[in-house]
Amino acid sequence: MNLTSYIKELLYQHECVTLPNFGSFLTQSTGVKINRLTGDFTAPRKTLSFNRLIQQNDGVLASYIATREGLSYPDALAAITEEINRWNKRLASNLIVLPGIGEFSLTVENRLRFLPFGEINFDPQATGLQDFQRKPLSSQLQAASIIPPVVPKPDNSTPNTMEKENLAFTPEQTEEKGSSTMKYAAIGIVAVALLGASYFFGNQYLESEKIKSTELAQKRITKNVQEASFDLGAISGISVNVPAEIETVEETSVAIESGSYYSVIAGSFRDQANAERKLASLKSQGFDAAFAESNSEGLYRVAYGRFETKREAFSLLSFIKLSLEEEAWYLVEGY
Repeated sequence: MNLTSYIKELLYQHECVTLPNFGSFLTQSTGVKINRLTGDFTAPRKTLSFNRLIQQNDGVLASYIATREGLSYPDALAAITEEINRWNKRLASNLIVLPGIGEFSLTVENRLRFLPFGEINFDPQATGLQDFQRKPLSSQLQAASIIPPVVPKPDNSTPNTMEKENLAFTPEQTEEKGSSTMKYAAIGIVAVALLGASYFFGNQYLESEKIKSTELAQKRITKNVQEASFDLGAISGISVNVPAEIETVEETSVAIESGSYYSVIAGSFRDQANAERKLASLKSQGFDAAFAESNSEGLYRVAYGRFETKREAFSLLSFIKLSLEEEAWYLVEGY
């Protein structure tokens, strides 16, 4: 199984590709960059990074490999785990090179370090777009303004005749020199006007294409998220006869919204009053805190924040654990 090729294929479709118990590859979109001083144009692309903290299996990679290899979901997950174990053993003494993606190594503090190669642009909307450099307009104008003077060559064969002609037609020659100077000046003005117009309309075209590319990328990402599905195999039905008992449950003051959320949990409390005090404390610190869904034991979970995307949740989790050095953990709700 070529795990690297499957990772690269998924990076075109998803912003996050998780390797269970190892970490996650993340992509971040960047727009067109234009440096008008140097004339450098950088095409839109997706930059690649790696987050060691995101290790929880989300099923994307295993489901994709199961479909491509014709395996069951558990067999595909076992194959990924076996490959990750080989990587961990190899890291003790060597680098791990993933062609087209990057390389892994261990620092002297025994921390995992990832160096992206940057060879592949994982933005499918930027296919065929390349970086290029255009000569700055100021250099073009300077080159256009340098016009070599025209010096007439004297005819030494008939000096007397030339002297007479110069004396006889001095006014006309002065007029011809003046008209030539005006001709060159007019040509220079037209050249400058054409260069300025081409630069202006070129910038307008690039800005328009940048906006179109950004809108198409956003629509593609939304479509991929809406169409994402995982085939976990068929499950045979089981019929169980259980007598129904109607139980009346008193309503509590803790309101939990329905739906799927990615939450960063600050703590779980058995007493509701303690949970509400923790919630008020987090809100006073500026967090958009809320109650998450209760667990099977009836504990009240207080979250630093609840998000609709996994990227937002893991960004907050990394900030809390690395910057604030506070305890927190990740929870997927609504499944």
